[in-house]
Amino acid sequence: MSETQARKTIHDLLRAARARLERLGAEETLAAQSEGALIIDTRSGDERRQDGIIPGSLHVPRSVLEWRLDPDAPPEFRNAHVRGLEQRLVLVCAHGESSSLAAATLQELGFAGATDLEGGFEAWRKAGLPVHPAPDVDLHTIPGLGGPDP
Repeated sequence: MSETQARKTIHDLLRAARARLERLGAEETLAAQSEGALIIDTRSGDERRQDGIIPGSLHVPRSVLEWRLDPDAPPEFRNAHVRGLEQRLVLVCAHGESSSLAAATLQELGFAGATDLEGGFEAWRKAGLPVHPAPDVDLHTIPGLGGPDP
């Protein structure tokens, strides 16, 4: 790192990311989903099996998110359920931290309507909103290429 470039902390990165987002609460996320927004669950498979899923959400692990959504990524890497840059996307992680960073990154890729669920899956569950058991996943399935959860 050069002497002129100051180190940023995770708090700095989160503050910068969230300054660009219009974060949604749990009820707002549910309303956005009913209006056509796609909820993208970036949590690990283990977290999803342990805590459940948001019905209708699309599982795209954080580790492959940009590859699965960028319209310029090779077709074999993209998730066909993401319709394009104009689609409203609401990202969900466990507690609403990494989803902020991911949503800001998606905005940089051109998804102007990308945001996240404030408080993450934990906030969704605390609001008493629908949670379903995670579906069984074929271990031979490529992560992030499936369709929305039931």
